[in-house]
Amino acid sequence: MILLGYDIGSSSVKAALVDAQSGKCIASAYSPKQEAPIMAARPGWAEQDPLAWWQYLKAATAEVLAAAGDRAAAIGAIGISYQMHGLVCVDKDLNPLRNSIIWCDSRAVDYGQGAFEKIGPQECLSHTLNSPGNFTAAKLAWVKENEPQLYERIYKILLPGDWIAARLTGEAKTTISGLSEGVLWDFAESKPADLVVDALNLDKNLLADTCPTFGEQGRLSAAAAAALALPAGIPVSYRAGDQPNNALSLNVLEPGQIASTAGTSGVVYGVSGCVKYDAQSRVNTFAHVNHSPQNPRLGILFCLNGAGILNAWARRNLAPQGYDYATIDEMVAAVPIGSEGISILPFGNGAERILCNRNVGCSIHGVDFNRHGQRHLLRAAQEGVAFAFRYGIDVMRDMGLEPETIHAGSANLFLSPVFRETLAGVTGAVIELYDTDGAVGAARGAGIGAGVYSSASEAFASLNRLATIEPRNRDEYEGAYKKWYEMLNK
Repeated sequence: MILLGYDIGSSSVKAALVDAQSGKCIASAYSPKQEAPIMAARPGWAEQDPLAWWQYLKAATAEVLAAAGDRAAAIGAIGISYQMHGLVCVDKDLNPLRNSIIWCDSRAVDYGQGAFEKIGPQECLSHTLNSPGNFTAAKLAWVKENEPQLYERIYKILLPGDWIAARLTGEAKTTISGLSEGVLWDFAESKPADLVVDALNLDKNLLADTCPTFGEQGRLSAAAAAALALPAGIPVSYRAGDQPNNALSLNVLEPGQIASTAGTSGVVYGVSGCVKYDAQSRVNTFAHVNHSPQNPRLGILFCLNGAGILNAWARRNLAPQGYDYATIDEMVAAVPIGSEGISILPFGNGAERILCNRNVGCSIHGVDFNRHGQRHLLRAAQEGVAFAFRYGIDVMRDMGLEPETIHAGSANLFLSPVFRETLAGVTGAVIELYDTDGAVGAARGAGIGAGVYSSASEAFASLNRLATIEPRNRDEYEGAYKKWYEMLNK
């Protein structure tokens, strides 16, 4: 059997075909080939067109089917990973009524904070484990107040992956994990969070019914099958947000295990077996893919909005024309640890939860016109992201999670020796790199949900570790981090 996985990101949509028996990826593709646009009509806004995601998905599907040839006829299950926290408002035909307000959009901060204060911080945290902050529920409250006529036309609200699944199956559903990432799940009551819905004065009928994260969630409709050149009736048997899915992809499922990504945003994601939350909601707690009320598995998530997007900005604006990331990595490797005194605060992509939902922007400190050049700034950008990871990890340590080993896919910023050596050096954690990505993980998740695998252990038995990075130069990295930390506190 062949398993088809999709990863609906904000930069691109990826598709992967995985041979269920060997666990090997036999074809993968992504679309568009340049980063997908994010629309920002006002400062702090970020939107994407869900119909564009569907077009990207069709293009990526066509590419992997062409690469797989006759083997594609054996596709037996579909899994979906998706960018978290986005809001997709649909009508009764499941068509989007407006652009999706995506994860890095900051417009709803005041709505979430108002609900948090109305409910009461302790009451809210004890039920939802998070402040409504800038998550999906608060985004919907913004729509209700600012686009009331559109709000009245909403049939259901969906997360990006829910909408893709609806496009595939014709059924509007979500998951407990999905509701938790929108701060719409009540962990104390094991049901949708009425206290948040009521505090934001929302209609709870707009929430989709839940389905299991693993298990049949619908089957590929005739219309979707025709659009994708696939047989109708293939089950969609897994969906999860990109960070829980990344953890699944790395076989991070049990308490104490840690996963990380550094794409457009950067994330450290640790699994806990206990109900925990940060009183300031600087890190967030969501239902992990294998969570149940009887056997809690919660993902404690630190998110940095300005991670890979800073690296991409630095490449476009600071690197010599024509330099690719590999060439830049060679260039910055010659710069000493600490970038000879330059510190970059990488917070230029909207309000940051780790900074209590403040939008402080990106800033560069310590430039000496007589000493510093492009390579110093390019290294400082990568170090700034790694130092922000350390800042978030320290908050997680206060909650009892100690990342001795960080599992990561060999992708995005983790391809950079400077970044991963800085992260290992400044945190003291060993970094293990694996040959996997979100689309491959979603395919394996589909295999679990369809019963192809008897357990996650079987599904990930073939997971290939590529490299291990031990922490070195701890004192030098600690000194550079302290200088960065001082800049942040100013």
